[in-house]
Amino acid sequence: MGFFFTIVALVVALGFTWRYLGSYMAAVFDGRVHFLGFVERPIYRLLGTSPSQEQTWKRYAGAMIIFSAVSLVFTYVIIRIQGSLPLNPQHLGAVGPGLSWNTAASFITNTNWQNYGGETTMSYFSQIGALTVQQFVTPAVGIAVAIAMVRGFSRRKSATIGNFWVDITRCMFYILLPIAFFFGIVFVAQGAVQTLAGTASVHDVLNGVTQTIARGPIGFMEAIKQLGTNGGGFLNANSATPFENPTGLTNFLSIYLLLSIPVALTYTFGKMVGSIRHGFALLAVVVILFGVWVGYTSFGEHQNNPAVAAAGIHSTVGNTEGKESRFGDTSSALFGVASTSTSTGSADASYDSFTPIGGLGLLTGMMMGEVTPGGTGSGLYTLLIYAIIAVFLGGLMIGRTPEYLGKKIQAREVKLAGLGALVMPIAVLVIAALAVSLAVGRAGPLNAGPHGFTEILYGLTSQGNNNGSAFGGLTGNTPFYNVIGGILMLIGRFGIMIPALALGGSLAAKDVVPESLGTFRTDNGMFVGLTIGVILIIGGLTFFPAISLGPIVEQLSHLRFF
Repeated sequence: MGFFFTIVALVVALGFTWRYLGSYMAAVFDGRVHFLGFVERPIYRLLGTSPSQEQTWKRYAGAMIIFSAVSLVFTYVIIRIQGSLPLNPQHLGAVGPGLSWNTAASFITNTNWQNYGGETTMSYFSQIGALTVQQFVTPAVGIAVAIAMVRGFSRRKSATIGNFWVDITRCMFYILLPIAFFFGIVFVAQGAVQTLAGTASVHDVLNGVTQTIARGPIGFMEAIKQLGTNGGGFLNANSATPFENPTGLTNFLSIYLLLSIPVALTYTFGKMVGSIRHGFALLAVVVILFGVWVGYTSFGEHQNNPAVAAAGIHSTVGNTEGKESRFGDTSSALFGVASTSTSTGSADASYDSFTPIGGLGLLTGMMMGEVTPGGTGSGLYTLLIYAIIAVFLGGLMIGRTPEYLGKKIQAREVKLAGLGALVMPIAVLVIAALAVSLAVGRAGPLNAGPHGFTEILYGLTSQGNNNGSAFGGLTGNTPFYNVIGGILMLIGRFGIMIPALALGGSLAAKDVVPESLGTFRTDNGMFVGLTIGVILIIGGLTFFPAISLGPIVEQLSHLRFF
């Protein structure tokens, strides 16, 4: 019953968020919210811009790339020289160049993949001044790109799609900072650690052992970690530790926060294009796929662990291996699906100890392009790419030039959408093939056989989708995985962002075609079903051979135990 009430509470909370946060974000990006104008104006003067100075998609993309490149260099340098910077009570030294590259690429792409233990590698200054800063900046960049693409649908014969600097400024000050600050207070009030006092030493009088306990500015980092679909935790155990996730309430709020902005952006889309029905259609796609994935993953984790069953032990509480007893099997499955179906990647359990079918749920949630509902911004623009492909296929079915919200979808738009949809799976599969072909790649997984292959495939899929969750078992802090992982994360981020912006620019330049009796509707059940089909077919056709060699064959091999 507890899991049922969790689902009901989550649906109710996200329903209100979809309506009201979605409407608020539309007002923010339309320029109708400006109570922090005294903060905005100095920033615009410093940048030499203003809300009235809009950009073409090429200039918007150029600004985004320049900003991300500067963020990459800044984060890399801070991590490399952290030993000589203040706020380092652990007296940690500089991080090596390979790991610094991987971490910088990870945090500026909203991936937050961590090839390190946070409490034993990163100083307080690195955690606060570099990594947490990027946890605010990168979701703002993703949301800005999504809004720029939405403007392509809402504008007519326009050469511009907004101003990148204005969009990220408004996103951070009006959306991310206030929400994260409020929930940071809640997390700290619930018991999440927030201190600059350094580690604590505890002497156990029973065995005479002194234990050193890592502490730090954790609570407020936890709020933006989930809200911004970042996922990178202060501690290596992430949300499985009570220092980051102390209670059942914080566990529920973590799930809610990582879903809130991606879900609400579908309403923002409907509001900005002048048709809430179209926003609701996208929401329906998200809800149906997310519900199915939660269902079968929770079912898989509620089954007996095959190894335990083989030992003749019957369990009535599901697969508890690697789970926090505070949360249990089904809530951990819900958290895992929510995390991997967004680009969050945080974890309140060990994903490596999920059942093969449960691990399949996490892996395939990423393989579908993380559109159910996806990350902050990245989920919406990727979902719109799939929707454009669905509209194109629908137009072919009725023998008309496809249209979406009155905009004709022609050869240029279909090519850009195809590029945006295929760049991630191509990059992941090519690099995965490279990893299993080379000795340095095969040395990474802890396990042999299909599970070891899944460890490699999961790690590279996580990085290529900018998710950041770790399956466990893969030794990623090696020169090989650090270098290829950083490259893969950059491809997975900007290889989709740039086609999305190009689509926004192409659509903004078009006029609206009046609707006719032959127009393929894009706000009804048929469109929802077609879009779901496109997402499943693209993910299935590209990744099914790979997952057949990993979690599927592993699950089938366990049948001998029953």
